[in-house]
Amino acid sequence: MMLKPARLMLALIAVVAAPAFAQNAATVNGKAIPAAKVDQMVKQVVAQGQQPDSPQLRDMVKKELISREVMLQEADKQGYGKKPEVTAAIDNARQSITINAMLADYVKKNPVKDAEIQAEYDKYKAAVGPTEYHSRHILVATEQEAKDIIAKLKAGGKFEELAKVSKDGSANNGGDLGWMTPGKLVKPFADAMIALKNGEITQTPVKTEFGFHVIKLEESRPTQLPPLAEVKGQVAEALQQRKIAAYREELLKKAKIQ
Repeated sequence: MMLKPARLMLALIAVVAAPAFAQNAATVNGKAIPAAKVDQMVKQVVAQGQQPDSPQLRDMVKKELISREVMLQEADKQGYGKKPEVTAAIDNARQSITINAMLADYVKKNPVKDAEIQAEYDKYKAAVGPTEYHSRHILVATEQEAKDIIAKLKAGGKFEELAKVSKDGSANNGGDLGWMTPGKLVKPFADAMIALKNGEITQTPVKTEFGFHVIKLEESRPTQLPPLAEVKGQVAEALQQRKIAAYREELLKKAKIQ
């Protein structure tokens, strides 16, 4: 069958236009919503683990994009896109997105190596030390108050009861500080604590920047550190953030700031 010239032209136009139409998920008042935009949002939702890719998800995303476009067109019609506070917010968002894209690429090109993770773990392990301690304390403002408490303890007073006068939150828990490593404590306190045997109490007040302490060592044990396999992700994240901070400082040093 031969097509008339007019029909032939329409058929050719349809063939040429079909791929262009297929590239759009919808049009709103003549403004196209690209199918690629639907794909991008679907990928984001799937990547976040919210739900798997499906026709239902794609339909939901398409409706959301259509709704956004309708609202955006109305907002632009009412002039909101030109308001100073809106343009400032858009500029801030543009900066954040651009910087994050650059940093993501920097991290990709400068990954944290397993050797760096191992070294950082070993460094932390050495810093906390081989032993951790379960202690109690009573914190008071003056040396004489601490001496009076020590005297009461020697006379048979119960540490947990006397700890109710402590100036810190441990007063409500019998002075209990839980398990700690010396590196987490101020040095005078740590030195006095590790010098005690299990069950012993300091015989003289221990002065720190917080006041005067009476310390009781309940018990000690080898430091309970999680194996590297359990914390590898956290260590890698910390090192990654450190690399990013160093990169930022390097850029700041090179910049001409007046």
